[in-house]
Amino acid sequence: MSALKIVAILLIEAGIVALIPGGITYTTSNHDARLGPIELSIKDKQTMRIPLWAGAGATVVGGALLLSRLKGQPHRGAWALA
Repeated sequence: MSALKIVAILLIEAGIVALIPGGITYTTSNHDARLGPIELSIKDKQTMRIPLWAGAGATVVGGALLLSRLKGQPHRGAWALA
């Protein structure tokens, strides 16, 4: 699998994840404390919001890269002789 195809697939996947309406939610642990037998920890929920246009753009660009690669045009690197 070529690097261009991998980048195209990653862009498509990232674009689809960015299109999720609520964003991506994850939990971080900020503070841990032990007071004898008692353990305390504080966990924060964080949401990463990605703009809708960025997700759509990444999906379109990834699809265009993938389709241009699938058309059968041979890819010639900068080192190939003309």
